[in-house]
Amino acid sequence: SEEAGPATKAGLAELPPVMLLLWMSAVAAWALAVPALGAGGQRRGSAWVWPDAPNVVLVASDSFDGRLTFYPGNQVVELPFINFMKAHGTSFVNAYTNSPICCPSRAAMWSGLFTHLTESWNNFKGLDPNYKTWMDVMEQHGYQTQKFGKLDYTSGHHSVSNRVEAWTRDVAFLLRQEGRPMINLIPKESKVRVMKKDWKNTDRAVNWLRQKAINYTQPFVLYLGLNLPHPYPSPSSGENFGSSTFYTSHYWLKKVSYDAIKIPKWLPLSEMHPVDYYSSYTKNCTGKFTKREIKNIRAFYYAMCAETDAMLGEIILALRQLDLLQKTIVIYTSDHGELAMEHRQFYKMSMYEASAHVPLLIMGPGIKANVQVPNVVSLVDIYPTMLDIAGIPLPQNLSGYSLLPLSSETFQNEHRSQALHPPWILSEFHGCNVNASTYMLRTSQWKYIAYADGTSVLPQLFDLSLDPDELTNIATKFPEITYSLDQKLRSIINYPQVSASVHQYNKEQFIKWKQSVGQNYSNVIANLRWHQDWLKEPRKYERAINQWLKAYANPKLLNKNKKMF
Repeated sequence: SEEAGPATKAGLAELPPVMLLLWMSAVAAWALAVPALGAGGQRRGSAWVWPDAPNVVLVASDSFDGRLTFYPGNQVVELPFINFMKAHGTSFVNAYTNSPICCPSRAAMWSGLFTHLTESWNNFKGLDPNYKTWMDVMEQHGYQTQKFGKLDYTSGHHSVSNRVEAWTRDVAFLLRQEGRPMINLIPKESKVRVMKKDWKNTDRAVNWLRQKAINYTQPFVLYLGLNLPHPYPSPSSGENFGSSTFYTSHYWLKKVSYDAIKIPKWLPLSEMHPVDYYSSYTKNCTGKFTKREIKNIRAFYYAMCAETDAMLGEIILALRQLDLLQKTIVIYTSDHGELAMEHRQFYKMSMYEASAHVPLLIMGPGIKANVQVPNVVSLVDIYPTMLDIAGIPLPQNLSGYSLLPLSSETFQNEHRSQALHPPWILSEFHGCNVNASTYMLRTSQWKYIAYADGTSVLPQLFDLSLDPDELTNIATKFPEITYSLDQKLRSIINYPQVSASVHQYNKEQFIKWKQSVGQNYSNVIANLRWHQDWLKEPRKYERAINQWLKAYANPKLLNKNKKMF
């Protein structure tokens, strides 16, 4: 049946609490007895050669706030299988996306390269379909491979609205591009399988483990991509509006500690950073929200996270039942977080913690148990980590670093000379709902955010140890620190040139699209996601675009900017 599902004899989500605790205790006892698979391993190039190469399972969700995987965020919702991975593996408590939006973030994860190096500028512009990913490399080295669910790292996807909004972000107009964030409760009290597509893909992954993987003599790597806890579409706001509905059932809401939900503090609209104001307005969040409304949105989001955790649990349970867990390294992460009304926004597209901070947990043979790593890491580190687990030499051009030196006890003890992760991560954003290219340099203490050319938009500086809510920009208060961090950022990426290149790309792509729709242009552009505002003054907004296009840069400038790569 839909509620029970074919994945297991008794799905984890439906087990009574006592049975669930007994099962987790049994697995915990087993986990403590698992030998380190790397014991006696040797080096080949820059990677391990395991006596028996482990299997690898990567579960990647969408829009999961990484702060929910450690205290105090983990007090607000029950996440038993994330907690299980924490207890019997290594969790990275300062893991970040390299671009807080679906396609560019996933492009970084699958390529091991920063966003500007692959030119994955927005949800329409990702990797070439033939790009060699870490899974391709592992397959070439003898791994059996399989993918299920959401991938979303190649070019050509997402709605016309999404790409046009990204291309026109520099135009001098302000239009709401999303439906107002809202909640929707399923009437059926016991509804478990709310996100049917994700459950179907989870079932497919479990069945593949049962029917295929169990019979392989070679190691395998399995990827499962989930849509949850990404908000759902909002058809009530018009068919062209985006996904602004937080949707769940009573079953999952019961996993949320409503009293522990924090109502985020907001700056007055007049005091918001100009880019934040643009984001809040285009996300339809500048209107009035009651505290109850905000709290309910957050509660529904956390409930969606609980459902995500249950799908992860189905994979862990299947591996255990098939006696594969002791031979398999399991990794859980997400492409980005979810603001859930922090900073008067929902969705992502921001460098604030709720949007940019992601979960990253690793569990399996040779991985240290019950360890929290404070070092800053990011999703580009997935690529070299995957190859390192498989004993495959690492390419020299990667932006990321293997996480094994931080998570494998054998690796750390025997190979101290291995290059360790630098004490910073880079994240950048060039897509919709933000009217300037954005760059974040995150170190152990500081978060520095630069925009556009570095001068036309004020930067931001936060000390998260003193200001975890990121409400006080101290960039002007500490000019020496701001300058030092900016210089470090420029040594990693020439961000003014990258911004200029994106600006040029946006205009070129918009012109091509405008030509492709021909005489239907005025009608098509008026009825994108911003239609409720556009149709009030269509000529005004078309004039604004025409003025933007008149400033079309010299093509020679584009060629000059491309040399930076």
